[in-house]
This record gives sequence, C-alpha cells and structure tokens, in this order.
Amino acid sequence: MKTKSVGPKRDFTILAPEAKSVLLAGDFTQWQEKPIPLKKGRNGVWKASVNLQPGTYHYRFLVDGQWIDDPQCSLHSPNPYGSQDDVCIVT
Repeated sequence: MKTKSVGPKRDFTILAPEAKSVLLAGDFTQWQEKPIPLKKGRNGVWKASVNLQPGTYHYRFLVDGQWIDDPQCSLHSPNPYGSQDDVCIVT
C-alpha cells in the first residue's frame, strides 16, 4: 500500500500576546474556507506547523478577525483587495 508523501514541515509564527485567536489562511487552506488555528505559547508567540509540498504559497494571519502581515516574511505580492499577501517558498 502506497502512502501519500507529505512535504516538509514549515513553521508559521507570530508574536501577538494580547490576541484571543490567530488563524493562518492562504492558498493552501483555500483562504478562509479552512484556516489553520495557531496555538499560543507562554511567551505570546502563536505557532502552527504545516506540511507543504515544494512550491510558492501566498498566506496571511487573521488575528482576532483582522488581516495581519507576517512581520518575519520579506516576500510580498499584491492581492486583489488593495493590500498584500505574504509569500512562502518551499524547496
């Protein structure tokens, strides 16, 4: 029986000590259709690990319902809503 290969694990983190909820949304989650909840650490850093196949992905964080850029991401791409998406490249 063959098992489907999964890509390398990519950690997504954001410092948001006052946040009540942080979600990761992107083209790999069908954006808001299936966002990934992040877990809050004791230091106020929220984290999720996601297996992604090699490729280029657009994403953003939803912090308490507000779209937030990833401050650790240096690649961005304009989106059709007048803001920008963060870009993650998995090799």
